[in-house]
Amino acid sequence: MPDFSSFATKLGLSFNNLNLLTEALTHRSYLNEHREYAGSHNERLEFLGDAVLELAVTAFLFTKFPAISEGELTSYRAALVNTVSLSETAQALGINDYLLLSKGESKDTGRAREVIRADALEAIIGAIYLDSGYESAEAFIAKNLYGKIDEVIAKRSYQDAKSRFQELAQEKKGVTPNYETLSEVGPDHNKRFTVGVFIGEKEIARGEGQSKQEAEQSAAQAALDKTGW
Repeated sequence: MPDFSSFATKLGLSFNNLNLLTEALTHRSYLNEHREYAGSHNERLEFLGDAVLELAVTAFLFTKFPAISEGELTSYRAALVNTVSLSETAQALGINDYLLLSKGESKDTGRAREVIRADALEAIIGAIYLDSGYESAEAFIAKNLYGKIDEVIAKRSYQDAKSRFQELAQEKKGVTPNYETLSEVGPDHNKRFTVGVFIGEKEIARGEGQSKQEAEQSAAQAALDKTGW
């Protein structure tokens, strides 16, 4: 069992009830595999933490950008609290080393682990809120997330990948990228699409998804990564 007390110290936290932090780091799969475990999984804390996080980030952005429209504020907030952003923050905090997972889940390093890390971070926020109140939870969020807003704006990551790549392709090449479905496999209820994004006749990158729209977004993100735009 990980040393949750030392992890709390590492996070700069002091829990009155350390069991809340343990619960925040316990994935449902761990309970399924360890019937003897007396604790609870983190889904209720994640539900609570998600609401606390949204309120804190909304208030921060509302105050920081008094002249920005509601639509832009919504986009900024989405970029700060989406799965990728939260997973990156969780990774930087070392949450991976303290998660209680089943053997199967512990081997996954892809999208599924991203979601688990993001959910655990929200659950920790929920645990802090229950243990010490809103001000403590907001201080934790401020310390670990608010500083990302400048990068979000600089990289335009508040836009979806397809919109960003189109804007940058037009700016740098004077051309609007086009997307072509390269393959479509699987039954109707579980299709997998592969889409290529092209500038003129040149294929820049490919992406996959369970819909053409998802595959296009994936291809656009791959193109942004590949070009370094």
